[in-house]
Amino acid sequence: MTAGLWQHWVLPGIWITVQLTVYSAALAAAVAFGVGIARTHRSCLVRFLAAAYTEIFRGTSALVLMFWLFFVLPPLAGWQLVPMWAAVLALGLSYGAYGAEIVRGALNAVAPAQREAGIALSFTPWQRMRLVLLPQAVPEMIPPFCNLLIELLKGTALVSLLGVGDVSFAAYLVRLATQDSAQIYSVTLVIYFVLAFGITRGMKALERRTKANLGVASQ
Repeated sequence: MTAGLWQHWVLPGIWITVQLTVYSAALAAAVAFGVGIARTHRSCLVRFLAAAYTEIFRGTSALVLMFWLFFVLPPLAGWQLVPMWAAVLALGLSYGAYGAEIVRGALNAVAPAQREAGIALSFTPWQRMRLVLLPQAVPEMIPPFCNLLIELLKGTALVSLLGVGDVSFAAYLVRLATQDSAQIYSVTLVIYFVLAFGITRGMKALERRTKANLGVASQ
């Protein structure tokens, strides 16, 4: 693979993959915490709507949703999403539904005595969530969130089907140009591994920090 192919296709593809991962992860995190907290709400209606969202988006394909947002939504809404943002929306909404279950599970795992202590201190529901429940639940969310983030990174390869120039699409173009599949796809595997390893180390450091704030030793 020549330096020109690396500079003009592969490196920009890596940058687009990183951008897609960051933007989709930010949307997925917002959805996960919003829907996950709603799953523990006192209102039956709120819990039902949050559960419906989770089941719908966990039960549909992120790829099909991406195509729906890009090809079906424009005639209905009268405006066109660029492929990049159609991909971010599809990935963020889909993976956010999985993340919501992580948030719900971690919140429900907090000891009931902690909730009762917040009530005894006359905390409002939001104060109990912010000051008591989330600080204890977040460290337990980080390992499964790490796995989900790595899956999201690998899921960004789906955007190549919309013609977005991520690292997978760049690898496809390089293969067409050089007719050498082994080299470019081996390099692509290494690129994904390096990105995933960076995510793993970063999330591990975040886990240690959040547990240290609670006085808990991280393994």
